[in-house]
Amino acid sequence: MDFNKHIQNYFLVLFSIIPLTIIIGSAVSVINILLIDLSFVIFIVYKKEFNFLKNKSIIYLFILYLYLIFNSFVSLDYSEGILRNFGFLRIIILFVAINYFFLNETFFKKVFKSWTLIILVVLIDVLIESFTGKNILGFGGEIYHKRIVSFFKDEPIVGGYLNGFYLIVIGFLFNEFKENRNFLVILLSIIFIISILLTGERSNTLKAIIGISIFFIFYKNLNIKKKVILVLTTILLIFLLVLNSNFLKVRFVFQINHLFNQSNIYFHLYDSAFEVFKKNKLLGVGNKNYRVETCKEINTNDKYICTTHPHQIYFEFLSEHGLIGTFIILSVFYKLIFSKILVTFREKNYVKIGALIYLILVFAPIIPSGAFFNNYTLTIFALNLSIFYASDKKFNIFNKN
Repeated sequence: MDFNKHIQNYFLVLFSIIPLTIIIGSAVSVINILLIDLSFVIFIVYKKEFNFLKNKSIIYLFILYLYLIFNSFVSLDYSEGILRNFGFLRIIILFVAINYFFLNETFFKKVFKSWTLIILVVLIDVLIESFTGKNILGFGGEIYHKRIVSFFKDEPIVGGYLNGFYLIVIGFLFNEFKENRNFLVILLSIIFIISILLTGERSNTLKAIIGISIFFIFYKNLNIKKKVILVLTTILLIFLLVLNSNFLKVRFVFQINHLFNQSNIYFHLYDSAFEVFKKNKLLGVGNKNYRVETCKEINTNDKYICTTHPHQIYFEFLSEHGLIGTFIILSVFYKLIFSKILVTFREKNYVKIGALIYLILVFAPIIPSGAFFNNYTLTIFALNLSIFYASDKKFNIFNKN
């Protein structure tokens, strides 16, 4: 076996276990990505391939990186966000590494088969826990009011995890299967939506329903009548499941009704974030500094809620990055993602379409969300962004044509 084959197999293992490392925990996920990054930097220096640095996508990502470094030094407490901001470099290198290796179609398919297997195991585990109260390892969500936790025994975030991968997995299977077997993938996509619903995660369920609806609108191998029937059938199944489950009724009927009540916690969180923004309009309080501001001033400002982040992406950007930072962040992601919408939806590359839909829904207004620059959220976002480019040879930053 030659040297290049050894290198390829080494990276194949590291890429293939990424979804697994996210489940195990943040530290393991970061170590795996750093291992990919450090190895790739050594590899790319050895190969002397630096033309990718001229690619516009890389330039946009480095503009964002430079802004984040600047943000560290204008933060209320630079020590809070400095590791997160400087650490964004690992996301850029991961983006480059995925583009490099996924240009090889065989490598790409091997990694995606591993990811699909891992995601299907999690999917089955969620279904088992929903029926038995315990997952296959004996974990349960008793401390989270019977919410499903699956392998994430410390946090009820498995719905968000599935939401981060199911569209690209479904897209991969549609690309791989012949048209006469597509009904199996369609069935699997419905099972994914139901599984995310069963976790009780409202925001992720809403995003999943919107996501799969958009996906099938742009799926070319179904006529309009079948698409309408498919979407309506999925919504009907969801409706019946919610009506026949006390747990889901509480999560999706009673608590959603409560969302429109001004006593709802999210109204207070958004109000708190807007207060932080009003005091720091231009530059914000700094990445990961929302808690510093709100917890410090909670006794002097009755609108503040002491918490880690505002639980909504735009309020997070405005409060922590101000108008200038929010403009830079959104401009970069407009160029990287939103400017590519029309050309992507015209194609039949369903992995790319799945990644794009996930990326768009990250920026959905009003819907509550996790902290964007948190390792868990940012890793899944970065994977989808990388796949969006790497899965299309025309978009891939190493494409020489």
